[in-house]
Amino acid sequence: MKNDSSWRDLAEVLAREIAPLPDGTRIATHRELVRRFNASGTTVSQALALLTQRGLISSRPGAGTFRTDIRPLPSERDTSWQEPALELSAQDASAAGVVRGFKASALMGMLSPAGPDVVDLNGGYLHPELQPLAALAGALSRAAKHPEAWARPPVGGVPELRDWFAADIGGGLSRHDILICGAGQSALATAMRALAQPGDRVLIESPTYPGTIAAAHAAGLRAVPVPVDHEGMRSDYLEQALQRTGARLVVVQPLFQNPTGACMSPTRRREVRDAAHRHQAFVVEDDFVRLLAHADAGPVPPPMIADDPHGTIVHIRSLTKATSPNLRVGALAARGPVLARLRSAQVVDTLLVPAPLQLTALEVVTAPSWRRGLRTLSTALRHRREVALSAAEAAFGAHALALRPHGGYHLWVALPAHLDDEQFAATALSSGVLVTPGTNYYAGDNGAPHVRISYVAAPSATDVDEAVRRLGPLVRSTTEP
Repeated sequence: MKNDSSWRDLAEVLAREIAPLPDGTRIATHRELVRRFNASGTTVSQALALLTQRGLISSRPGAGTFRTDIRPLPSERDTSWQEPALELSAQDASAAGVVRGFKASALMGMLSPAGPDVVDLNGGYLHPELQPLAALAGALSRAAKHPEAWARPPVGGVPELRDWFAADIGGGLSRHDILICGAGQSALATAMRALAQPGDRVLIESPTYPGTIAAAHAAGLRAVPVPVDHEGMRSDYLEQALQRTGARLVVVQPLFQNPTGACMSPTRRREVRDAAHRHQAFVVEDDFVRLLAHADAGPVPPPMIADDPHGTIVHIRSLTKATSPNLRVGALAARGPVLARLRSAQVVDTLLVPAPLQLTALEVVTAPSWRRGLRTLSTALRHRREVALSAAEAAFGAHALALRPHGGYHLWVALPAHLDDEQFAATALSSGVLVTPGTNYYAGDNGAPHVRISYVAAPSATDVDEAVRRLGPLVRSTTEP
């Protein structure tokens, strides 16, 4: 099967092979399918997800994927009409000529399990070995006994949790400037829909987090890439883009940017904020890894919203990265009438964030173990970073790492110019290592080939070291003569 074959085609091929198998038969692993069909890891993940939805297969964590023992009931229903109905034609486009898109293949790839025989250098969530599991279990138990655990919480969120976020973000914020939301991705989607209309331009970093690109498309926005350097989004290019496009929305990750790891200097932060203010645009500050600074990071700069006299900044903060992917609690912070708009947009989507989840988050962050746990995590992250850096230099060469961030959980590694990053990622997966192709981080044409290496989803630093070093022969075996 060629690389450009769709995941639907792959799903149909696999379905015909799997259907006659006995119940409980273990099917080929993710990496085996990548190797066999010469397909990308994302394509295989989407195909397997579709087969799971159909009830043909099921995954067992740590064991693999198996032919399900629950056979779909025979049916004469014909749902073949759905695919053309879901394909919006040009006549269905909005007046601005924009069709909302729900293509989230990059996100789906990040969420797909690596499989028992694959080392995960792709995931953005802490491995259970790094998660504060005892603290989370205790917090959940205490939250369940709270007298308001099953009462409807205020629309803006539990007041005490809003107080905590306001104090932690700083800048003189109060609970009235805080809206509790369902973690970072939910906040991004809410902010984009609330602050822009379908067809509007949104200025995003290039490269950037795939969830930003997906949220923009889902809101019907036109994503305009703005280049980044070692200090984040280029303010000179931002000024030009604001003038050229009339955009009223800018999205940035000023601290340990994903995927590059860049941090905005105080000067660059002011330039970005002031440029947006001159053009009456909002800046969405996605502060996604503030809680993941490493032990040797030194003092990290305050959030952009802490020095924002005009209400230009809409700040996003989440607890998920530092705890568990299941503690999906975060906050939107903003000054002025914009918060009411954000609140209305969230109510339309979700009504509210469940009280038990909010109260669990409150128990976590107010427990004596919270800061102690963050210090322990910061030390572990520093160690893993150093291990990953050493292995990456051995595998790719020191020149492949433009930045060595002292925060976050990932490295942005340049590949030799003649390589294709998607093909490299597929080859890596067939060798038992899951990495993210750089193509996923671009809204348009990408530049030089890269891969992103995450060092927090693997079980241990030893696994990270061995997996990264395993990539070295793949680079050397495909080097131009």
